[in-house]
Amino acid sequence: MSLAEHLALGATTIARAWALTRADGAVLGFTDHDRDLSFEGITFRADAGLSARALEQVTGLAVDNSEAVGALRDAGLTEADIMAGRYDGARLRIWQVNWADPGQRELLFRGSLGEITRAGGAFRAELRGLSEALNTQGGRVYHAACGAVLGDGACRVDLDAPGFSAEVAVVGVEDGQRVRFAPIDTVAPGWFAQGRAVVQSGAAQGLIGHIREDRAEAGARVISLWEGLRAPVVPGDLVRLEAGCDKQAVTCREKFANLLNFRGFPHIPGDDWMTAYPRAGQPNDGGKRVR
Repeated sequence: MSLAEHLALGATTIARAWALTRADGAVLGFTDHDRDLSFEGITFRADAGLSARALEQVTGLAVDNSEAVGALRDAGLTEADIMAGRYDGARLRIWQVNWADPGQRELLFRGSLGEITRAGGAFRAELRGLSEALNTQGGRVYHAACGAVLGDGACRVDLDAPGFSAEVAVVGVEDGQRVRFAPIDTVAPGWFAQGRAVVQSGAAQGLIGHIREDRAEAGARVISLWEGLRAPVVPGDLVRLEAGCDKQAVTCREKFANLLNFRGFPHIPGDDWMTAYPRAGQPNDGGKRVR
């Protein structure tokens, strides 16, 4: 019997099941049935206290939307994980399933989690459909700085190569944004500025901080982050520091020897050049800018 035939009977055994896939690869399953369900290699827990409002799905390019609400529990979505941003942009699938025969099911929704709010031991999550991505800006921007991300497929710099990263243990943390390590002798101070700090262990494992400043200070290496991590980092936690890139052509050539893959336009005229006027002693003859 198919799901459609089961629904046509009138008396049905229907439940909903949700599967959340976080950016770190963790998969969590939830159901509004009173017993756990299993299919597609996922166990959908019945004790999560999760429910969803009716889905609004339309034709065309409009954004599908709904909300999910539930209780914060150790076995499900925890406040600590939400605060740490582990569910930001998590991929979501929702099924309508016959709990008496989980083989009879239909995928109702595929999308991602949007804004998550919490209050009184519960959370409320916005569900965003696949068409939500159409609201983001795409395409290539022409400007002097490089448009690639250091280490991605366009940049092609291998951050695992010697000198481009270092895994070090935290010695101390100040104000949640200044992280102190033992001296790093392999690279000069400033090497990691505008790079990334990826936490490898502890409560903040998997979280990424963007480095504002990197300097040597009183027999230690001190990293300042633009914004504090959303989970505690304590002495002994391992952090991977990755080299920084300011996306300028000279940095690409001299620091990474990677000018061939530079994805910017360093000689493109800027607004200051377009509005410039002739001045005594300064060349402004309409010729090429780079001679």
